[in-house]
Amino acid sequence: MKRIVIFLATGCFAGYSPVAPGTAGTLVAIPIYFFLFRLSPFYYAAILLSSIYIAIWASDRAEVLLQSRDCRHIVIDEMVGFLVAMFMVPSTGKNIVLGFFLFRALDIVKPFPIRAIEEKVRGGYGVVLDDIVAGIYTNLIIHILRFTILKEG
Repeated sequence: MKRIVIFLATGCFAGYSPVAPGTAGTLVAIPIYFFLFRLSPFYYAAILLSSIYIAIWASDRAEVLLQSRDCRHIVIDEMVGFLVAMFMVPSTGKNIVLGFFLFRALDIVKPFPIRAIEEKVRGGYGVVLDDIVAGIYTNLIIHILRFTILKEG
């Protein structure tokens, strides 16, 4: 079970990247997004909610195994955060690049209330919730840009 937890929490070991493990974890989420985008929004949302539950569970256990709070090797939170960011966003190169960089920027800068969530909530919930909020912010910004500046749909 330990190996499964570490495999999941580290995003198929992408979290062991010597440079920018969070970015590596987000990159792992892009092919998953390509798969989910082809599904109906209902199935995307169902898989996303299941993934969030698994991410919280795996992150909580991995913190114990790795003996570190919100260990940098745990990147499953970036993966689900990116999938939240891209929910109902058309799968174009422009949107994926925008979503990737915007999500990473918000995850790093942590505007209100993201930093407060990260600091106050412990365990797997704390690891994952700040990335979910960063994903929600990203999603909202992308949709606003799509319908205003980018003039899509």
